[in-house]
Amino acid sequence: MLIEEGRIKAAFESGVFVLKLCGDVRLTLCATLDTQAQRLAETPGLQAVMIDLREATNVDSTALGFLAKVAMAVKGRLEQAPTIIVDNQDVRQMLDVMGFARFFTLMEAPLQPTTGLSSALEEVPEVPANEDAMRERILEAHRILMHMNDHNREQFQPLVDMLESQETAQH
Repeated sequence: MLIEEGRIKAAFESGVFVLKLCGDVRLTLCATLDTQAQRLAETPGLQAVMIDLREATNVDSTALGFLAKVAMAVKGRLEQAPTIIVDNQDVRQMLDVMGFARFFTLMEAPLQPTTGLSSALEEVPEVPANEDAMRERILEAHRILMHMNDHNREQFQPLVDMLESQETAQH
């Protein structure tokens, strides 16, 4: 089975920001996701955030950490929590286990023909990151996930400890 490389699309119209993740979304896209989260935090006129995962076949923990960062970036600015639309049961299970329901409205919906705001989605160019920047972002993403719940803290503490020790050894 061919694995589709991850891609990110985005659109902002009438106060609604849509972030669409497609294919196999992994840590290689974390710099791009981080940039989107930072932009979102500074976007004037923002009224709603929707994250469309219906075309995502996999979202790794680093990418999930940056999706959580999106929720934190807009916390207190929106009337309702950001919405995640998901169709893939494996991706939905990962969101449930990671505790995303506390920070997002999770909805299941099959993929419909593209209309309205979805047609305005444009491919987001991948932001390159060197090895050190990548390690920093992986560390940040997993620290964010650890703050979401005890399950995540137990899951990711060994990874965070390892990355922090590598960081200390290099400086």
